[in-house]
Formats: sequence, C-alpha cells, structure tokens
Amino acid sequence: MIPRHLETALKLAARKYPVVAVTGPRQSGKTTLVRAAFADRPYVSLEDPEQRDFARRDPKGFLGRFRDRVVLDEVQRVPDLLSYIQGLVDERKVPGRFLLTGSQNFLLLERISQTLAGRCSMLHLLPFSRSELAGEEMMDLSRLGRVPPEGRRPSVGLFEMLLRGGYPPIHDLELEPSDWLRNYYQAYVERDVRDLLNVGDLETFGRFVRLCAGRCGQLLNVSALAADCGVAHTTARRWLSTLEASYIVMLLRPFHRNFRKRLVKSPKLHFLDSGLLCYLLRIRTSDDLRLHAARGAVFESWAVSEVVKNFAHRGRDSDVAFWRDSAGHEVDLIVEAQPTPAAVEMKSGETFQSDFLDGLKFWRGLTGRPDAPASVVYGGGESYMREGMAVVSWNRWG
Repeated sequence: MIPRHLETALKLAARKYPVVAVTGPRQSGKTTLVRAAFADRPYVSLEDPEQRDFARRDPKGFLGRFRDRVVLDEVQRVPDLLSYIQGLVDERKVPGRFLLTGSQNFLLLERISQTLAGRCSMLHLLPFSRSELAGEEMMDLSRLGRVPPEGRRPSVGLFEMLLRGGYPPIHDLELEPSDWLRNYYQAYVERDVRDLLNVGDLETFGRFVRLCAGRCGQLLNVSALAADCGVAHTTARRWLSTLEASYIVMLLRPFHRNFRKRLVKSPKLHFLDSGLLCYLLRIRTSDDLRLHAARGAVFESWAVSEVVKNFAHRGRDSDVAFWRDSAGHEVDLIVEAQPTPAAVEMKSGETFQSDFLDGLKFWRGLTGRPDAPASVVYGGGESYMREGMAVVSWNRWG
C-alpha cells in the first residue's frame, strides 16, 4: 500500500471526535486507508446486500453488535443509519467510535449536517498526489514563492504522469490507464449518475461530460455549455453540481479583492484527475498529450488539483482562487494559505521562457508588494529563483 498523507489527519480526528467520516470519489482508496489505519477494528461494508438489508430493517440490532468501535464502509447506502448513530453517540461520546466512509459526497454531507453536526469530523480523500506516488512529504504551502527542497528522481516523465492520473488501482495493479478509466467512467455514468440524477438519456449526459472536458481551464459559461449539449440551463447547472459533488470537476472561484479593477465573476472549470480528463479528451498516449491542443489546460488542471489535494489531505478546506480582470490579465491560482496570498502560474512548456513571469509581475504591481510570494510551475526539470520568484519543476509540485 502506498502511504496516504490523509492518515495523519484521520488518526488525529479519531482521537477527538466520536464520528469520523472519510468521503471522496469512488476508487480513491478510502476503504484501504481506513482499514489499514484501524486494522484492529471490526469492518462492515454496506455494499454487501445482506449487511445493507440488516441495517435497513433493524438499525438498532445492526449497530448493537458493536459495543466499542467499528468501521462502516459506504454508509451512504443506508443514510437513515446516521440518525441511529447520533443517538448512540449522544448516549456515550467515545472518540473514534464510528469511522464512516462514503462516495456520494453531497448526499452524505446533507445527512451528516442534519444529524451529526458537531459530532463528526469530515475528511476528504482524493486520488494520489504526485508527492504520495513519489513517497515524499507534502509541499509546504507556507513556502510558496520559494524553491522547494530536492526530492527523488521521478520514475516517469511529465506527460506519462498526467496520462495516468492518480486513481490508486492504476498504480497499485499497474493497469493500462485508458482501459481502467474507460471502465471507471462507464461505471460512474451507469451507476452513480443514474442513482443521483435519474438521468434517462445517458448518451446526452456523456456528451455533457466530454464538453466539460473540452472547456477545462476556461471560464465557465453554463448557458453556452447547455446550448452546445442541447439541454436546459437548469439541467446543466444540476449536472455540474453532481459532477462537482462526485469529485469529478471543481469550480475555481475568482479572487474577491478587486484592486480597483473590473474582475470577471465566472468560475473556472477544472478536473480533479488528469488521467480521467485525458481519457475524456480521447488522449491515449503521452506523445498524443505532448502535441495536443489541450496540453496546457491538462497541465493547469493537474497543478491546481495538486494544491486542492494538499489542503484536503491535511484535513483542511481548500483556500484557492484565480484572478482575472476585464483586460485579460490573469493569474492561474491564488493560494490564501498565508498572511499574504501567493500567486502561481502554470506553464506546460519544458523550457523556461521569461514571459512566464509576466502575469506574476503584473500581480505584484497591483498588490503593491514587490516581494509578494509568487511561483511558476512548469514542465521542466530544474527549480530555482528568477527575479525574486520561484521557478518550480513539475516534479517538485504537490
């Protein structure tokens, strides 16, 4: 098992809260992590029809078997169980008494907010980060704008890494990414979306997802997206919310400080896994990706997702945004993890170009802080300082 950074936050939460819930996309390694971290505890999967039927028909009897601590997997399959867990926790508040996992984020969050508010720590496990795959510590977000320490030599190149993405089965079982991702995507559409949205026309929804992939890294125009897909604006909104809640996409909000500039108000659309994004864009080899028109968008989404994973795997909410004004000046990512927001640009080019710094220089001028932390993440292999800004190799990011 490849060690997960979230394990530290998970064990800490289990010492403080009576209920700890780990949510995330399917196949992100939730069950493996929880069972490895708490190997001495009984484990029950509610994907098992017999256990699920027992929990639905006799929740008190089902939970009564576990006088001490227990791991309940895929708890969203029996959401009413959370009300009974609340009663037991209120009777006896034992830290780490119930460890829950679940995949369908917004359903689980809604029920937990209704029944377990104040009693539960909610953690999010996303697919592998680059640093997890490399066996390294997470990037220190407080050091953005400085050159990160040296690490291990990467085992694969940039474009191969982007093509594989971070879903654990691809790495644990050394599977062909396109084959596994095809099966994963089909299972997601046929099972989860049908359950969550009652989608009758799966073909139209599949086209919608691929249209989202084609708009990755761009400002989101829901009306145009709906029109291109042939669905109503409200339907597109609902489908986007489901993709976001299922950890397929994320909407990066615009930075709120205006610095006396007219700012865009639309979010940017990103995918949380570069491998799935490549599959949806029909990119099948690393050479295809190297020459593909969407190469920059794939790289940008990956770099953004690495920061999101960094926050999530520390047990923290993501504090990220992008900045863009009406004149087209833009910074790809603003990280508000320190007193002064750090600006980050993403460039997939393998050779550093001086104009990579232009957006960061403009940003520094706006803030009035010539020493404001700023970094460029790029596709090359060297990291160093340039004009007071960090030029960071992709193999040191995440």
